[in-house]
Amino acid sequence: MAMMTRTFPLNENVDIPAVGFGTYLISNEDAPKAVQASIECGYRHIDTASGYRNEAAVGEGIKMGLASTGLTREDIFVTTKLWPGNPAWGDAPKTHEQTLAECDASLERLGLDYVDLYLIHAPSGGPERLSQWRALIELQAAGKARSIGVSNFNLAHLEEIRAAGLQTPDANQIELHPWSQKPELLAYMAENGIAPIAYSSLVPLSTWRTVEGQASAKTDQMKADSGVFTDMAAKYGVTEAQFLLRWGVQNGYAVLPKSLNPERMKQNIDLEGFEIDKTDMAAVRTMDRGQGVAWATGDPSTAV
Repeated sequence: MAMMTRTFPLNENVDIPAVGFGTYLISNEDAPKAVQASIECGYRHIDTASGYRNEAAVGEGIKMGLASTGLTREDIFVTTKLWPGNPAWGDAPKTHEQTLAECDASLERLGLDYVDLYLIHAPSGGPERLSQWRALIELQAAGKARSIGVSNFNLAHLEEIRAAGLQTPDANQIELHPWSQKPELLAYMAENGIAPIAYSSLVPLSTWRTVEGQASAKTDQMKADSGVFTDMAAKYGVTEAQFLLRWGVQNGYAVLPKSLNPERMKQNIDLEGFEIDKTDMAAVRTMDRGQGVAWATGDPSTAV
């Protein structure tokens, strides 16, 4: 097989690599070497967030990876995210000015002049959601973010932006895998030119978030069904993870696998040498189980 080099368009000037390296739950101790190793393995997209509290370590890893490979900043696509606040947690929503300042703080921690994609991490900003989005539009105009978007937004949140007459997000990063396919949300996004980016693509694996302290809402039935993709993967001579990641890419969205193991990193980006056939793609479409388990955004018909 071969390394996945496919990209998807975000706007007329920016394309996102189909496979990125996710850094959620990677510690500050592990992040520099992990990010460096991912770049050395061929990843050209690194995804982090201020809420992960590892931006400085991720930035160090990017710097190390560029140095060891001879690549330039322009060769790497970097995503980070605004933590918008969450009143339900006693965390006041970020204002317009605070959003601008937060982006500057993220850039400083990352050691970068700009990011390729800046996202609002969740729709939990309540009354400040539109102020935050207006700030992201300003950040893009200022060249601090080449593309802008949201994460964990449902139909109502996206419609709020559209109804306000504001620029449409370039992307919405959401939980997507065979058990959470979100067809209605994806149809709306396709109609409005909003690119999907998948996180938690590997939820169906039996090994997903089994470490103590890692939040998971997997049901006992889901845990019992975790081997459902074993036979499908074997048919193509690939790992279950490769099958699930390829499924996402074939559906037209970027995926963000994470590993601290360089061999696993290589496997997760080695997706080009096989294609899931129509029969198996149709079979997987029947496995949808709703909103997902990694992050609930509530009923799509209601705003948070």
